Amino acid sequence: MKENIKERVCAVVVTYNRKQLLIECLEALKKQTRPLDGIHIIDNASTDETPEFLLSNGYIKELPPENLVEPWEKEFEVKSLTDGQLIKINYVRMHENTGGAGGFYEGVRRAYVKGYDWLWLMDDDAEPKEDALEKLSNCFDIKEISALACKVVFPNGKICFYHRGFINFKNIYPLLQKPLQKDKYRNQIEKIDIASFVGILIRRTAIEKIGFPKKEFFIHHDDVEYCLRLRKVGEILLISDSVIIHKEARKKGIRKKFFWKESIRIPYRKFWLTYYGRRNLVWLGKKYSTKKFNFWKGFVISLLKSMIGILFFDNHKFRRINFILNAYFDGLKENFDNEKPKRILYKKKNEIS
Repeated sequence: MKENIKERVCAVVVTYNRKQLLIECLEALKKQTRPLDGIHIIDNASTDETPEFLLSNGYIKELPPENLVEPWEKEFEVKSLTDGQLIKINYVRMHENTGGAGGFYEGVRRAYVKGYDWLWLMDDDAEPKEDALEKLSNCFDIKEISALACKVVFPNGKICFYHRGFINFKNIYPLLQKPLQKDKYRNQIEKIDIASFVGILIRRTAIEKIGFPKKEFFIHHDDVEYCLRLRKVGEILLISDSVIIHKEARKKGIRKKFFWKESIRIPYRKFWLTYYGRRNLVWLGKKYSTKKFNFWKGFVISLLKSMIGILFFDNHKFRRINFILNAYFDGLKENFDNEKPKRILYKKKNEIS
């Protein structure tokens, strides 16, 4: 029974313009056989009437004010569908889109301040199986751990291998991570280096030591960076029988052959989003690579391939190349100006095409 469980667990769900997926995620959280104590919903200034949808589905009782200039938070309650006990819902409406990194920073910080023992992080397109948290909670007594992680699967049941894995610090750039091998998922518990923010359960004592996710990243690789810090203070364990479904969207773009490999070409109007991944990966490589020669070799090759690809296949060639150069060198200089990508690419609105 819930009253006999000493450890208090809060889910942190970051959402942006996916209200239907968000409700499906929240419904799954209400069904957990090990009931949650709280849920923090971080709404990254969604424009698809997410607050109204949450209101109509009974998760909040009032709408946030319009024209916010700072985050707005309100506490509500819903009933667990397992034992009927109340789950605290803290709805945070952000005044601007801070990206996934900013959203998880905000959620972890606010839930930590409220004193929860474990924080269960996930995107709005995640749906944990009903016993996912129960399976994780069976490992609460294991010492020297900083986090526990679910097995991530696609809706068809196949494993999403790149969500759990290891880091080769001798060749961290541009490979970054090596997925956990399929046969390792047969083990009930497996040590890993990194887990995406899809079903990772973080211990409070680890957060006390390392702080919160790096909001400056905006999007891409913020989970990797956080796990590298988590590993310094404890083990990260994959619990294979704890399952979470990830209904992620596939990368969309024009596929072309480039250097005998398939290359996805990003439309100009969406190209700004690629900046963060490139910049953050360079920053990670520079900071954590133990073989600096491998880092610089990978840096040069990756940059040249990017520029050659633009020259062969893409429109707005000069501006794209300038953009890519800024992304790579901003990573080296630790420049986290998250408004910069759009300034470089879209000086006039009619140029977004």
